[in-house]
Amino acid sequence: MQTIGLDFGTSNTVAMTASMSGAAEAVTFLGDRETVTSLPSVLSFLDKGAAKAPHPEVGPWAIRQFLESFGDVRFIQSLKTFAASAAFKGTGIFGVPFDFESLMATFLTAAFERAHPQINPSQTRLVVGRPVEFAGHNPDEQLAMKRYRSAFRKLGYDDILFVMEPVGAAFSYAQSLKQDTTILVADLGGGTTDYSLMRFETSAGHMHAHPLGRGGIGIAGDTFDYRIIDNVVLPKLGKGSQYKSMGKTLDIPPNLFSNFARWHMLSIFKTSDDFKEMKKLLRWCLDPDQIELFIELVEEDQGYPLYKSVSETKALLSANEEAELTFKPLGPDFKASVARKDFESWIAPDLLKMNRALDSTLERAKLSEDDIDRVFMTGGTSFVPAVRKMFADRFGAERISGGNELTSVANGLALIGARQDAADWSVAA
Repeated sequence: MQTIGLDFGTSNTVAMTASMSGAAEAVTFLGDRETVTSLPSVLSFLDKGAAKAPHPEVGPWAIRQFLESFGDVRFIQSLKTFAASAAFKGTGIFGVPFDFESLMATFLTAAFERAHPQINPSQTRLVVGRPVEFAGHNPDEQLAMKRYRSAFRKLGYDDILFVMEPVGAAFSYAQSLKQDTTILVADLGGGTTDYSLMRFETSAGHMHAHPLGRGGIGIAGDTFDYRIIDNVVLPKLGKGSQYKSMGKTLDIPPNLFSNFARWHMLSIFKTSDDFKEMKKLLRWCLDPDQIELFIELVEEDQGYPLYKSVSETKALLSANEEAELTFKPLGPDFKASVARKDFESWIAPDLLKMNRALDSTLERAKLSEDDIDRVFMTGGTSFVPAVRKMFADRFGAERISGGNELTSVANGLALIGARQDAADWSVAA
Protein backbone atom coordinates (compact mmCIF):
# COMPACT_ATOMS: atom_id res chain seq x y z
CA MET A 1 0.00 0.00 0.00
CA GLN A 2 1.44 3.37 -1.02
CA THR A 3 0.47 6.77 0.33
CA ILE A 4 0.09 9.75 -1.98
CA GLY A 5 -0.32 13.32 -0.78
CA LEU A 6 -2.09 15.34 -3.46
CA ASP A 7 -2.11 19.14 -3.51
CA PHE A 8 -4.61 19.93 -6.29
CA GLY A 9 -3.95 23.64 -6.62
CA THR A 10 -5.52 26.50 -8.52
CA SER A 11 -2.29 27.15 -10.42
CA ASN A 12 -0.22 23.97 -9.92
CA THR A 13 -0.74 20.40 -8.79
CA VAL A 14 1.90 18.57 -6.76
CA ALA A 15 1.96 14.98 -5.49
CA MET A 16 4.30 13.30 -2.99
CA THR A 17 4.59 9.68 -1.95
CA ALA A 18 5.55 8.55 1.56
CA SER A 19 6.48 5.25 3.15
CA MET A 20 5.50 4.10 6.63
CA SER A 21 9.02 5.04 7.75
CA GLY A 22 8.19 8.69 7.07
CA ALA A 23 10.41 9.22 4.03
CA ALA A 24 8.73 11.28 1.30
CA GLU A 25 9.64 11.83 -2.34
CA ALA A 26 8.10 13.75 -5.21
CA VAL A 27 5.89 12.14 -7.81
CA THR A 28 7.15 13.17 -11.24
CA PHE A 29 5.04 13.65 -14.35
CA LEU A 30 6.76 12.32 -17.44
CA GLY A 31 6.67 13.51 -21.03
CA ASP A 32 8.65 13.04 -24.23
CA ARG A 33 10.54 16.31 -23.90
CA GLU A 34 10.25 17.26 -20.25
CA THR A 35 9.58 15.97 -16.75
CA VAL A 36 7.97 18.09 -14.05
CA THR A 37 7.15 17.73 -10.36
CA SER A 38 4.93 20.83 -10.23
CA LEU A 39 2.21 20.29 -12.82
CA PRO A 40 0.36 23.37 -14.10
CA SER A 41 -3.34 22.84 -13.31
CA VAL A 42 -4.49 23.34 -16.88
CA LEU A 43 -6.52 21.07 -19.11
CA SER A 44 -6.91 21.13 -22.87
CA PHE A 45 -9.09 19.21 -25.28
CA LEU A 46 -8.04 18.68 -28.89
CA ASP A 47 -10.91 18.37 -31.37
CA LYS A 48 -10.61 14.98 -33.06
CA GLY A 49 -13.74 15.42 -35.18
CA ALA A 50 -17.30 14.25 -34.77
CA ALA A 51 -16.39 10.55 -34.79
CA LYS A 52 -14.06 10.80 -31.78
CA ALA A 53 -14.23 12.22 -28.26
CA PRO A 54 -11.99 15.29 -27.69
CA HIS A 55 -8.50 14.27 -26.57
CA PRO A 56 -7.44 15.70 -23.16
CA GLU A 57 -3.99 16.82 -22.09
CA VAL A 58 -2.66 18.40 -18.89
CA GLY A 59 0.17 20.59 -17.64
CA PRO A 60 2.92 21.68 -20.04
CA TRP A 61 1.60 19.22 -22.66
CA ALA A 62 -1.80 20.95 -22.55
CA ILE A 63 -0.08 24.31 -22.96
CA ARG A 64 1.89 23.04 -25.96
CA GLN A 65 -1.25 21.51 -27.46
CA PHE A 66 -3.05 24.84 -27.06
CA LEU A 67 -0.24 26.90 -28.58
CA GLU A 68 0.27 24.58 -31.55
CA SER A 69 -3.32 23.70 -32.48
CA PHE A 70 -4.58 27.04 -33.86
CA GLY A 71 -8.16 27.08 -32.62
CA ASP A 72 -8.96 23.36 -32.61
CA VAL A 73 -8.46 23.13 -28.84
CA ARG A 74 -10.38 24.16 -25.71
CA PHE A 75 -8.17 25.34 -22.86
CA ILE A 76 -9.37 25.32 -19.22
CA GLN A 77 -7.48 26.92 -16.35
CA SER A 78 -7.96 27.35 -12.60
CA LEU A 79 -10.50 24.52 -12.51
CA LYS A 80 -10.41 24.46 -8.71
CA THR A 81 -12.08 27.88 -8.53
CA PHE A 82 -15.29 26.35 -9.94
CA ALA A 83 -15.53 23.63 -7.25
CA ALA A 84 -17.73 25.56 -4.82
CA SER A 85 -19.76 27.45 -7.42
CA ALA A 86 -23.40 26.39 -7.66
CA ALA A 87 -23.66 28.64 -10.74
CA PHE A 88 -21.22 26.42 -12.63
CA LYS A 89 -23.30 23.57 -14.02
CA GLY A 90 -20.78 22.45 -16.60
CA THR A 91 -19.66 23.23 -20.11
CA GLY A 92 -19.80 21.69 -23.55
CA ILE A 93 -16.50 20.77 -25.22
CA PHE A 94 -16.77 20.03 -28.93
CA GLY A 95 -20.30 18.74 -28.41
CA VAL A 96 -19.51 16.66 -25.30
CA PRO A 97 -21.01 17.84 -21.97
CA PHE A 98 -18.67 18.03 -18.94
CA ASP A 99 -19.71 18.82 -15.37
CA PHE A 100 -17.14 19.82 -12.73
CA GLU A 101 -16.64 16.25 -11.56
CA SER A 102 -15.92 15.05 -15.09
CA LEU A 103 -13.44 17.86 -15.72
CA MET A 104 -11.59 17.19 -12.44
CA ALA A 105 -11.56 13.42 -13.06
CA THR A 106 -10.30 13.98 -16.61
CA PHE A 107 -7.48 16.22 -15.37
CA LEU A 108 -6.40 13.77 -12.66
CA THR A 109 -6.65 10.74 -14.97
CA ALA A 110 -4.41 12.39 -17.55
CA ALA A 111 -2.01 13.53 -14.80
CA PHE A 112 -1.78 10.12 -13.11
CA GLU A 113 -1.17 8.41 -16.46
CA ARG A 114 2.06 10.42 -16.62
CA ALA A 115 2.96 9.86 -12.94
CA HIS A 116 6.09 8.08 -11.75
CA PRO A 117 5.94 6.05 -9.61
CA GLN A 118 2.69 4.71 -11.05
CA ILE A 119 -0.41 5.22 -8.95
CA ASN A 120 -2.71 2.19 -8.63
CA PRO A 121 -6.09 3.20 -7.11
CA SER A 122 -6.67 -0.18 -5.44
CA GLN A 123 -3.26 -0.05 -3.71
CA THR A 124 -3.12 3.62 -2.76
CA ARG A 125 -4.16 5.71 0.21
CA LEU A 126 -4.82 9.13 -1.26
CA VAL A 127 -4.57 12.13 1.09
CA VAL A 128 -6.07 15.10 -0.69
CA GLY A 129 -5.65 18.68 0.41
CA ARG A 130 -8.61 21.02 0.53
CA PRO A 131 -8.67 24.76 1.26
CA VAL A 132 -10.03 26.08 4.52
CA GLU A 133 -12.18 28.47 2.51
CA PHE A 134 -12.99 27.74 -1.12
CA ALA A 135 -12.58 30.51 -3.68
CA GLY A 136 -15.43 32.30 -5.37
CA HIS A 137 -18.50 34.37 -4.60
CA ASN A 138 -20.64 32.69 -1.91
CA PRO A 139 -18.71 29.40 -2.10
CA ASP A 140 -20.69 26.26 -1.22
CA GLU A 141 -18.31 24.06 0.78
CA GLN A 142 -20.62 21.04 0.86
CA LEU A 143 -21.08 21.20 -2.89
CA ALA A 144 -17.32 21.43 -3.42
CA MET A 145 -16.60 18.39 -1.27
CA LYS A 146 -19.42 16.42 -2.91
CA ARG A 147 -17.84 17.19 -6.27
CA TYR A 148 -14.37 16.23 -5.03
CA ARG A 149 -15.59 12.86 -3.76
CA SER A 150 -17.51 12.17 -6.95
CA ALA A 151 -14.45 12.94 -9.07
CA PHE A 152 -12.25 10.53 -7.10
CA ARG A 153 -14.92 7.82 -7.23
CA LYS A 154 -14.80 8.10 -11.01
CA LEU A 155 -11.08 7.31 -10.74
CA GLY A 156 -11.68 4.24 -8.57
CA TYR A 157 -10.18 5.45 -5.26
CA ASP A 158 -11.72 4.05 -2.08
CA ASP A 159 -9.10 4.91 0.57
CA ILE A 160 -9.30 8.72 0.52
CA LEU A 161 -8.68 11.22 3.29
CA PHE A 162 -9.28 14.95 2.95
CA VAL A 163 -6.99 17.17 5.02
CA MET A 164 -6.84 20.95 5.26
CA GLU A 165 -4.02 22.23 3.05
CA PRO A 166 -2.33 24.39 5.73
CA VAL A 167 -2.36 21.39 8.10
CA GLY A 168 -0.32 19.53 5.47
CA ALA A 169 2.11 22.45 5.30
CA ALA A 170 2.36 22.48 9.10
CA PHE A 171 3.34 18.79 9.21
CA SER A 172 5.98 19.41 6.57
CA TYR A 173 7.48 22.31 8.51
CA ALA A 174 7.28 20.49 11.84
CA GLN A 175 9.86 17.93 10.73
CA SER A 176 12.54 20.57 11.39
CA LEU A 177 11.34 21.53 14.88
CA LYS A 178 13.63 20.89 17.86
CA GLN A 179 11.25 21.94 20.63
CA ASP A 180 7.55 22.29 21.43
CA THR A 181 6.15 25.00 19.18
CA THR A 182 2.90 26.78 18.41
CA ILE A 183 2.74 27.47 14.68
CA LEU A 184 0.65 29.66 12.44
CA VAL A 185 0.71 28.34 8.88
CA ALA A 186 -0.27 30.80 6.17
CA ASP A 187 -0.87 28.93 2.92
CA LEU A 188 -1.00 31.62 0.23
CA GLY A 189 -1.80 30.07 -3.11
CA GLY A 190 -3.49 31.15 -6.30
CA GLY A 191 -7.15 31.01 -5.30
CA THR A 192 -7.25 31.09 -1.50
CA THR A 193 -5.40 32.21 1.63
CA ASP A 194 -5.68 29.56 4.35
CA TYR A 195 -4.62 29.78 7.99
CA SER A 196 -4.01 26.94 10.41
CA LEU A 197 -2.94 27.13 14.05
CA MET A 198 -1.23 24.05 15.48
CA ARG A 199 0.73 23.02 18.55
CA PHE A 200 3.52 20.48 18.07
CA GLU A 201 4.89 18.69 21.13
CA THR A 202 7.42 15.89 21.55
CA SER A 203 6.92 13.17 24.13
CA ALA A 204 9.02 10.01 24.50
CA GLY A 205 10.62 10.69 21.15
CA HIS A 206 7.30 10.96 19.29
CA MET A 207 5.87 14.13 17.82
CA HIS A 208 2.26 14.93 18.65
CA ALA A 209 0.24 17.58 16.84
CA HIS A 210 -2.76 19.41 18.25
CA PRO A 211 -4.99 21.57 16.03
CA LEU A 212 -5.87 24.89 17.63
CA GLY A 213 -7.83 26.70 14.94
CA ARG A 214 -8.26 27.46 11.26
CA GLY A 215 -9.61 30.10 8.94
CA GLY A 216 -9.10 31.73 5.59
CA ILE A 217 -10.52 33.69 2.70
CA GLY A 218 -10.94 33.25 -1.06
CA ILE A 219 -8.33 35.90 -1.90
CA ALA A 220 -4.76 35.20 -3.04
CA GLY A 221 -2.48 35.40 -6.07
CA ASP A 222 -5.20 35.27 -8.72
CA THR A 223 -6.90 38.26 -7.12
CA PHE A 224 -3.61 40.18 -7.16
CA ASP A 225 -3.19 39.37 -10.85
CA TYR A 226 -6.71 40.63 -11.46
CA ARG A 227 -5.72 44.02 -9.99
CA ILE A 228 -2.97 44.37 -12.59
CA ILE A 229 -5.30 43.34 -15.40
CA ASP A 230 -8.06 45.61 -14.16
CA ASN A 231 -5.82 48.68 -13.95
CA VAL A 232 -3.48 48.10 -16.90
CA VAL A 233 -5.11 45.82 -19.47
CA LEU A 234 -8.88 46.26 -19.33
CA PRO A 235 -8.84 49.98 -20.19
CA LYS A 236 -7.32 48.88 -23.51
CA LEU A 237 -10.25 46.51 -24.05
CA GLY A 238 -13.04 49.02 -23.64
CA LYS A 239 -13.64 49.00 -19.90
CA GLY A 240 -15.54 52.17 -19.06
CA SER A 241 -16.66 52.67 -22.66
CA GLN A 242 -20.25 53.11 -23.80
CA TYR A 243 -22.75 52.16 -26.50
CA LYS A 244 -25.88 53.67 -28.04
CA SER A 245 -29.28 52.08 -27.53
CA MET A 246 -32.69 53.58 -28.37
CA GLY A 247 -31.30 57.08 -28.31
CA LYS A 248 -29.53 56.60 -24.96
CA THR A 249 -25.85 56.34 -24.15
CA LEU A 250 -25.24 53.41 -21.78
CA ASP A 251 -22.21 51.89 -20.07
CA ILE A 252 -21.07 48.48 -21.29
CA PRO A 253 -21.85 46.09 -18.39
CA PRO A 254 -18.72 45.84 -16.21
CA ASN A 255 -19.30 42.15 -15.43
CA LEU A 256 -18.27 41.35 -19.01
CA PHE A 257 -14.81 42.72 -18.31
CA SER A 258 -14.48 40.90 -14.99
CA ASN A 259 -15.04 37.67 -16.92
CA PHE A 260 -11.95 38.48 -18.98
CA ALA A 261 -9.91 39.60 -16.01
CA ARG A 262 -10.46 36.27 -14.27
CA TRP A 263 -8.94 34.17 -17.01
CA HIS A 264 -10.25 30.86 -15.70
CA MET A 265 -13.71 32.10 -16.71
CA LEU A 266 -12.74 32.76 -20.32
CA SER A 267 -13.27 29.25 -21.64
CA ILE A 268 -16.78 29.29 -20.14
CA PHE A 269 -17.50 32.90 -21.14
CA LYS A 270 -16.54 32.10 -24.74
CA THR A 271 -19.57 29.80 -25.09
CA SER A 272 -21.97 31.90 -23.01
CA ASP A 273 -25.04 33.94 -23.98
CA ASP A 274 -23.29 37.01 -22.54
CA PHE A 275 -20.51 36.70 -25.11
CA LYS A 276 -23.04 36.32 -27.93
CA GLU A 277 -24.73 39.51 -26.75
CA MET A 278 -21.34 41.22 -26.56
CA LYS A 279 -20.72 40.50 -30.23
CA LYS A 280 -24.16 41.82 -31.16
CA LEU A 281 -23.40 44.95 -29.17
CA LEU A 282 -20.27 45.73 -31.18
CA ARG A 283 -22.04 47.70 -33.91
CA TRP A 284 -23.46 50.16 -31.36
CA CYS A 285 -20.25 50.73 -29.36
CA LEU A 286 -18.69 54.18 -29.26
CA ASP A 287 -15.19 52.61 -29.14
CA PRO A 288 -15.64 49.64 -31.51
CA ASP A 289 -11.92 49.03 -32.02
CA GLN A 290 -11.37 48.32 -28.32
CA ILE A 291 -14.42 46.06 -28.05
CA GLU A 292 -13.41 44.26 -31.24
CA LEU A 293 -10.03 43.57 -29.65
CA PHE A 294 -11.84 42.32 -26.54
CA ILE A 295 -13.84 39.85 -28.67
CA GLU A 296 -10.78 38.78 -30.64
CA LEU A 297 -8.78 37.97 -27.49
CA VAL A 298 -11.61 35.83 -26.13
CA GLU A 299 -12.15 33.98 -29.39
CA GLU A 300 -8.43 33.28 -29.74
CA ASP A 301 -8.16 31.87 -26.19
CA GLN A 302 -5.59 34.41 -25.05
CA GLY A 303 -6.22 33.75 -21.36
CA TYR A 304 -3.07 31.71 -20.84
CA PRO A 305 -0.69 34.14 -22.60
CA LEU A 306 -2.19 36.99 -20.59
CA TYR A 307 -1.86 34.97 -17.37
CA LYS A 308 1.76 34.24 -18.16
CA SER A 309 2.59 37.89 -18.90
CA VAL A 310 0.86 39.21 -15.80
CA SER A 311 2.39 36.53 -13.55
CA GLU A 312 5.86 37.34 -14.85
CA THR A 313 5.29 41.03 -14.17
CA LYS A 314 4.08 40.30 -10.65
CA ALA A 315 7.12 38.09 -10.01
CA LEU A 316 9.45 40.85 -11.20
CA LEU A 317 7.78 43.27 -8.79
CA SER A 318 8.82 41.01 -5.90
CA ALA A 319 12.45 41.90 -6.62
CA ASN A 320 12.17 45.28 -8.35
CA GLU A 321 10.46 48.60 -7.73
CA GLU A 322 9.13 48.62 -11.29
CA ALA A 323 8.40 46.07 -14.00
CA GLU A 324 7.28 46.21 -17.62
CA LEU A 325 4.18 44.38 -18.82
CA THR A 326 4.15 43.45 -22.49
CA PHE A 327 1.36 41.60 -24.27
CA LYS A 328 1.58 41.47 -28.05
CA PRO A 329 -2.11 40.61 -28.67
CA LEU A 330 -2.87 44.13 -27.42
CA GLY A 331 -0.69 45.48 -30.20
CA PRO A 332 2.99 45.13 -31.15
CA ASP A 333 3.84 48.41 -29.44
CA PHE A 334 1.92 47.77 -26.22
CA LYS A 335 4.09 48.25 -23.14
CA ALA A 336 3.04 49.30 -19.68
CA SER A 337 5.29 50.16 -16.77
CA VAL A 338 3.93 48.87 -13.45
CA ALA A 339 5.34 50.35 -10.25
CA ARG A 340 5.43 48.26 -7.10
CA LYS A 341 3.94 51.13 -5.09
CA ASP A 342 0.96 51.23 -7.48
CA PHE A 343 0.55 47.45 -7.36
CA GLU A 344 0.60 47.57 -3.57
CA SER A 345 -2.05 50.29 -3.56
CA TRP A 346 -4.25 48.16 -5.85
CA ILE A 347 -4.01 45.10 -3.58
CA ALA A 348 -4.27 47.04 -0.29
CA PRO A 349 -8.01 46.29 0.15
CA ASP A 350 -7.30 42.59 -0.46
CA LEU A 351 -4.52 42.58 2.14
CA LEU A 352 -6.89 44.20 4.62
CA LYS A 353 -9.41 41.39 4.10
CA MET A 354 -6.67 38.78 4.49
CA ASN A 355 -5.58 40.47 7.71
CA ARG A 356 -9.13 40.53 9.05
CA ALA A 357 -9.52 36.83 8.24
CA LEU A 358 -6.38 36.24 10.32
CA ASP A 359 -7.86 38.32 13.16
CA SER A 360 -10.93 36.08 13.14
CA THR A 361 -8.81 32.92 13.08
CA LEU A 362 -6.82 33.99 16.15
CA GLU A 363 -9.92 35.18 17.99
CA ARG A 364 -11.78 31.91 17.48
CA ALA A 365 -8.73 30.02 18.78
CA LYS A 366 -8.48 32.43 21.75
CA LEU A 367 -4.85 33.20 20.84
CA SER A 368 -2.91 36.42 20.39
CA GLU A 369 0.15 37.25 18.31
CA ASP A 370 2.31 36.69 21.41
CA ASP A 371 1.14 33.06 21.63
CA ILE A 372 2.58 32.23 18.21
CA ASP A 373 6.15 30.92 18.26
CA ARG A 374 6.64 30.58 14.50
CA VAL A 375 4.85 31.69 11.34
CA PHE A 376 5.36 29.39 8.37
CA MET A 377 4.47 30.97 5.02
CA THR A 378 3.98 28.73 2.02
CA GLY A 379 2.51 28.99 -1.48
CA GLY A 380 3.60 31.16 -4.39
CA THR A 381 1.86 34.30 -3.12
CA SER A 382 4.06 34.28 -0.02
CA PHE A 383 6.82 35.81 -2.19
CA VAL A 384 4.90 39.09 -2.61
CA PRO A 385 6.77 41.69 -0.48
CA ALA A 386 3.58 43.39 0.74
CA VAL A 387 2.27 40.04 1.97
CA ARG A 388 5.47 39.23 3.84
CA LYS A 389 5.48 42.72 5.36
CA MET A 390 1.92 42.21 6.59
CA PHE A 391 3.03 39.18 8.61
CA ALA A 392 6.33 40.71 9.73
CA ASP A 393 4.49 43.77 11.06
CA ARG A 394 2.21 41.56 13.14
CA PHE A 395 4.62 38.89 14.38
CA GLY A 396 8.14 40.26 13.86
CA ALA A 397 10.45 39.25 11.04
CA GLU A 398 12.39 36.92 13.36
CA ARG A 399 9.38 34.62 13.71
CA ILE A 400 8.72 34.28 9.97
CA SER A 401 9.86 31.12 8.17
CA GLY A 402 9.45 29.76 4.66
CA GLY A 403 10.87 27.24 2.25
CA ASN A 404 9.65 24.62 -0.20
CA GLU A 405 6.77 26.98 -0.94
CA LEU A 406 5.40 24.89 -3.81
CA THR A 407 5.79 21.39 -2.32
CA SER A 408 5.28 21.70 1.45
CA VAL A 409 1.53 21.00 1.37
CA ALA A 410 1.83 17.79 -0.66
CA ASN A 411 4.82 16.68 1.43
CA GLY A 412 2.89 17.13 4.66
CA LEU A 413 -0.20 15.39 3.29
CA ALA A 414 1.90 12.36 2.38
CA LEU A 415 3.50 12.31 5.84
CA ILE A 416 0.06 12.42 7.46
CA GLY A 417 -1.11 9.54 5.29
CA ALA A 418 1.79 7.38 6.52
CA ARG A 419 0.85 7.92 10.19
CA GLN A 420 -1.19 5.40 12.16
CA ASP A 421 -3.51 8.22 13.27
CA ALA A 422 -3.95 9.58 9.74
CA ALA A 423 -7.74 9.39 9.91
CA ASP A 424 -7.72 11.71 12.92
CA TRP A 425 -6.47 14.54 10.68
CA SER A 426 -9.08 14.13 7.98
CA VAL A 427 -12.15 16.34 7.67
CA ALA A 428 -15.66 15.28 6.81
CA ALA A 429 -17.12 16.19 3.45
